[in-house]
Amino acid sequence: MIYSKMWLVVKPSVGIPVFIAAVAIASFSVHLALTLNTTWVKSFLNGGAKVVATAPADAAAKK
Repeated sequence: MIYSKMWLVVKPSVGIPVFIAAVAIASFSVHLALTLNTTWVKSFLNGGAKVVATAPADAAAKK
């Protein structure tokens, strides 16, 4: 383990939960920033207007 000496200073029962909490907070803040700063995420999450792709009518007539 690269940081084995760190566990002599920080107990694993404290360090591991703090690390997991930091990752969770960082992930939540990134997702919150995406939701607040973009327009398409809000529309997507709220079930915005659905766009249906259709083939042109000419393509069916040519065959």
